[in-house]
Amino acid sequence: MRTTHTARLAAGALAALLVLAGCSSKAEDGGDKGSAGGVRTGEGISGKTISLGALTDMSGVYATLGKSVTQAQQLYVRQTNAAGGVCGYKLALTVRDHGYDPQKAVSGYTELAPKVLGFTQFIGSPFVAAVKQRIDGRDKGLVLPQAWSATLLGSPYIRPIGSTYDIETINAIDFLMKEKGLRKGDSIGHVYFEGDYGENALTGSRYMAKQAGLKVVEQKIKPTDNDMTGQVVALKKAGVKAVVISAGPRQAASLVGVAAALKFGVPVIGNNSAFAPQLLATAAAPALEANYYVASPSLPVGADTPKAKKLVADYRAAYPKDSLDNGVVAGWTAASAFGEALKKACAAKDLTREGVDRALLTIGAFDPGFGTVQDFTDPKAASSKESVILRPDKNAVGGMKVVRAAEASSVAQGYTPGA
Repeated sequence: MRTTHTARLAAGALAALLVLAGCSSKAEDGGDKGSAGGVRTGEGISGKTISLGALTDMSGVYATLGKSVTQAQQLYVRQTNAAGGVCGYKLALTVRDHGYDPQKAVSGYTELAPKVLGFTQFIGSPFVAAVKQRIDGRDKGLVLPQAWSATLLGSPYIRPIGSTYDIETINAIDFLMKEKGLRKGDSIGHVYFEGDYGENALTGSRYMAKQAGLKVVEQKIKPTDNDMTGQVVALKKAGVKAVVISAGPRQAASLVGVAAALKFGVPVIGNNSAFAPQLLATAAAPALEANYYVASPSLPVGADTPKAKKLVADYRAAYPKDSLDNGVVAGWTAASAFGEALKKACAAKDLTREGVDRALLTIGAFDPGFGTVQDFTDPKAASSKESVILRPDKNAVGGMKVVRAAEASSVAQGYTPGA
């Protein structure tokens, strides 16, 4: 994506924030501390409590998903503590809502980083990228973000779970070519958020287009752009045969709804964060069910697996008034993966930040029960190259049904992010 003057100013502002905040970000009592049983501890552990952080969006563009991610992680913490905790320690989760605002995200990280062992949640690829240098250089706390930009790969401390946006987009276009009539020589539209998320997804569509003989018609938008009429008109005029959208649920609903109104009946597929089941209660529902698909790093929350069924039952019991969506899966999976790293670090008698980071790197086959197995042993690689293709369905638990099981396309298998 071409860097705009506005983007450069925003990046500069973030950098200035980091410089100003960096002086106070280190815990004053840093260093290793002894613990009963000979387990080493450090920042984020006090007494018999392991403190974890969550930087979420419950008031911005991803508010519905952020709420689900957070509540699933709070459920994991309660259940883990009820079962005795980890290594004799109870877990505590501190949540901050950044509202998908870069300044709030950076200040939230600055506040919590000295106090927590690591983060089970950090929504927003651009915001994680903004503090990546601090995480890698001085803080070294494990971060399992709800962000899938390939720009986050390479760090032993920041580990996206599942296929990155570029890989996910490659798999999405592979589905369109195999099952929705997209052919060599066709044009495909790509509507994407400015910033790391959309830009990384666009990298995937450009790569796939080159391999498959397609032409990409690009439409860049901002997270504050909610009306996709202009983008639909432009893509219809360009004669695209399908559309990829790398944005939020609101933008996806607008795009699909406007396309239906303008009799522009091409298939539309979104990245994993471009849908929320609440959309099925809006006027866009018929168009979404008819012509919209989502590429996901896992099976949906309503999957027919024992772990999925148990999570649905437990979540409904804990939050009877709230709907289910794939944010529940993402939140639970990340919290569970962090918990596995804690257990392995405990077995190695090293619950310091560095010890937990090393423990995650020993996990080569983590199966949370949602269709894809994660390999965390290589920080430079995505933990999975598989994507599940889903379709909105108001009658399905969580509002999504599977139309193609977990699969890594041949192009995705041969693709290396950043190469």
